[in-house]
Amino acid sequence: MQYVLKFLTRLPLPVLYALGRFAYVVAYHVMRWHRELAARNLANAFPEKSEAERAALLKQSYVNLGETLAETFWGFGASAEALAQRVAIENPEVIRKYITAKVPVVVLTAHVCNWEWLLPGTAAQFGIPIDAVYKPLRVASLDAFIRDTRSRFGGKPIPIQSFLFELMRRAGEARAYAMVADQTPPRNMDKYWTRFLNQDTAFFTGADKIARFLDAPVIYIAMRRVSKGHYSVRVHVLVEPPYEYGDDLQVVERYARRLELEVRANPADWLWVHNKWKYPKPDMNDDEPKRRRAKRAV
Repeated sequence: MQYVLKFLTRLPLPVLYALGRFAYVVAYHVMRWHRELAARNLANAFPEKSEAERAALLKQSYVNLGETLAETFWGFGASAEALAQRVAIENPEVIRKYITAKVPVVVLTAHVCNWEWLLPGTAAQFGIPIDAVYKPLRVASLDAFIRDTRSRFGGKPIPIQSFLFELMRRAGEARAYAMVADQTPPRNMDKYWTRFLNQDTAFFTGADKIARFLDAPVIYIAMRRVSKGHYSVRVHVLVEPPYEYGDDLQVVERYARRLELEVRANPADWLWVHNKWKYPKPDMNDDEPKRRRAKRAV
């Protein structure tokens, strides 16, 4: 498996784009992979758009996903200089002021455009260690390949199971802690509910807790598609310390608002095939969550 993956990283980008186009045709037209889910997500998020508009967005999102797959393999074998030419950071001074001050930074982003280029692309340009939380893949050889390729240029993927230990071990160091934070927490995990794209939506609470533990600023990395294979990155400061007592989860709420702006601006660039709305928000009068907590306490 690793030999096949490494071979793909050595192919020219035009060849990989052709393979990505083939993957789009198979996924969208033949297998109809997650099409019903993605179409439902788009309909709920954009009820004001016509059916034809949503159908065009759905198709384009699959085209973009095929291109992202191609670019991901190319990026795994690209040099730092080549990535820098394709991932342009608009306002690097925002990050550099934290680097100069030698303070840790919490970095949040989402599955927008080519998120796989963000870690190596920004790490290569900023020159600081970036610890990126990730969920290990079930196939060991594929997981090892992904971990090794993401580790170039100062990036360090850390399995979510050991992230807390690594965080505490390095708490006094000036480094960045990065999370792709738009996934949905498991039903039995602590979560933050807010209105997002016209729906009650659950978000992980970890970013807020980490920021307070480190007393660190939180930034959001927004990625915009400029042209095929070229992206622009802009850094947004979500919140900075000192954090006030009783103002919990301001990080998560501001993340949700910034992400919503980004998705509304370019809907086809978000990953609609992932199941963001796995379960409904529990009724406030429902005692079942309380019973589950009581059972775990016993």
